[in-house]
Amino acid sequence: MTIEFNNETFRGDFTFSNSQRAIERFPFPFHEDKYMYAVNLEPHVAFRPGSVFEQPFDVDEHYVGEMNDRALVLNEDPLRCQSLPHMNIAGWDLLELIMTSKAASYPQWFELHQDGDRWHWINRPLGIDDTFTFMDNATLPYGPMEYILRQTQGDFAVLDQRENNLWMDAGMITTQADWSLDFDLGMNFMEWHGPVPLAHEMGIFDRALKFLLNVRQGQPARRLNWTMTVNPRLDTSPENYHKWGSDRMTVNADNVGELMHLRVELQSFWRLPRSNALVFPIRCFLISLQDLATVPKWGRRFHRVIRDLPNELADYKGLTITRPYVIEYMSQFDDGAETSPGIFAD
Repeated sequence: MTIEFNNETFRGDFTFSNSQRAIERFPFPFHEDKYMYAVNLEPHVAFRPGSVFEQPFDVDEHYVGEMNDRALVLNEDPLRCQSLPHMNIAGWDLLELIMTSKAASYPQWFELHQDGDRWHWINRPLGIDDTFTFMDNATLPYGPMEYILRQTQGDFAVLDQRENNLWMDAGMITTQADWSLDFDLGMNFMEWHGPVPLAHEMGIFDRALKFLLNVRQGQPARRLNWTMTVNPRLDTSPENYHKWGSDRMTVNADNVGELMHLRVELQSFWRLPRSNALVFPIRCFLISLQDLATVPKWGRRFHRVIRDLPNELADYKGLTITRPYVIEYMSQFDDGAETSPGIFAD
């Protein structure tokens, strides 16, 4: 697969854009013309060649731009990456998982050579060529988790399993949708999901936790989640709310198609071998409404989903102020025709 990596920004002048290929492979999250919470977990297996579901860890045209933005975030706020002391082995587990997966999926960009504990890692897009000793932190410029996640798209929560619960004891969170690793570090599964409306009463998180506690090594799972954001901004953290919170006030009927972005998270869940930790990658994909509407099925369906969304969910999904503009804009792409089942374009 040939990809030209974009030289783009997710802040300031916002030069981010999606190629036609990126639009076609966007993980549209709505399988029907309405939306309500569901666990919607499925096995994370290779599916639909060319899609974001084909490889264990997808790498796309935004890779270099996203890694540059991550470096900026970490330079400004090192607390976006934290790991409690007992999670060091989980960090090495994660490094091994990502390196072996990327080297197998994208050998033209990534190479891993192993000679016992002596490992040689090559990352061509980022110009990295390092040799280190596996399980020896002193041989890397950062801890193992931070080292590999500075080279991997998406946020990662690394969860310790104990007391029949999952605890957020490590992670790198730089592209989060308005939540904070520093605040949630050390919380259990129910505590960090506390702010989500309606889902607790529906028993969604009880079922999700039961499923996740039983994820086995070699049998990862995945799901899609979504929200809305103004501008293609990756870092919408509470820590930086003063930088992005006022963006929603800039949206109007004339610019809503350009400024409003559907923000989809491809979430997957992996059991790590030595630590028995559960790693929770949260890969963020962004698409403007004007690009979304170029796919007729998605344009029709998205209008119906947003129009009929319960108010509590609309607020939680970032539509408190902008929803009327979004509904009006998307209505022009809804001709009333039936939509086919599933998330993929016709």
